[in-house]
Amino acid sequence: MGRFAAGDAPHADATVAAAVAKIGAEIDSLKVPRLLGVVLGGGYARGEGGVFVDPDGRERLSNDLDFYVVAEDGSTPGELAAINAALAPLSEKWTALTGVDVDFCPAKTPWRMKHDGERVMIQELLHGYVDAAGEKGEKMFAGIARREPSEFPWTEAARLLMNRGAGLMFAMVSADRAFAVRNVNKCVLGAGDAALILRRAYRWKATERAEALGDALYSAAVEWKFRPRAEAVCTWDEAREKWLAAFDEAMEAGRAGGELKRSVYQAARWIARRRSPGPLASFGQDCTVRVLRGVADCVRERRPLPEPLVADWKVFN
Repeated sequence: MGRFAAGDAPHADATVAAAVAKIGAEIDSLKVPRLLGVVLGGGYARGEGGVFVDPDGRERLSNDLDFYVVAEDGSTPGELAAINAALAPLSEKWTALTGVDVDFCPAKTPWRMKHDGERVMIQELLHGYVDAAGEKGEKMFAGIARREPSEFPWTEAARLLMNRGAGLMFAMVSADRAFAVRNVNKCVLGAGDAALILRRAYRWKATERAEALGDALYSAAVEWKFRPRAEAVCTWDEAREKWLAAFDEAMEAGRAGGELKRSVYQAARWIARRRSPGPLASFGQDCTVRVLRGVADCVRERRPLPEPLVADWKVFN
């Protein structure tokens, strides 16, 4: 399977390898109808997983284990839900065993993944995954066109800022210090990644992105991602400033590129997903942009995300 953790971490590598093999075997034994295959994605699959190193040298995993679940084309919503339900107990079991969240992304068909092929998460999956159960990824992902990182659309920067901005605001009100520190770090990384997407300078590897961006705080956040520690790389306010600068850059690029135009499709999409027209001031804009702007208002004013906005974020993140 190769190396999973960034740098030299043999114990962490062995832990991930064993977990993937055992989880895959359990999935195969379930013989879930319409399940095509499961692969490990995320940082560990790309060899960029983080590792806590205790004072005594003991290595512990620090990132989630993110599994992507692929269902057969033509699967109905009910069949997809049944696949998700069948894997849910494994998520709970292996989260307890590994000490990190073991997540199974909602099942998607190859057609759906091909349709979402321009998204960063899909393209990064193509550049680093580990077969776990069922069909091999090489076969399941054969129909997805590979893109250069410079080709990511503006909406991917907006989506990234929406999610990292929400995480920053959750960190502001959280009593869990480790959660807050982690999301401050993610915010710094997300702001930098969004800026690179906007500038057509995104890179596949985090170290390459740090070099391309040339920002000392971003580079420190990459180091923290690989080897987390109790202290944050910066204050909440410093992360906020980085996020706001990236948001302003995104809005300027969006206006210049016509990305903020309203459309009947986006209006219908919002109504279909939210059963409401939502705020009329942003009616018809891209759904991600509508949520992003709400998040930005809260970030600027340092106020918690209201529950309706959190509900919108959960639908469109």
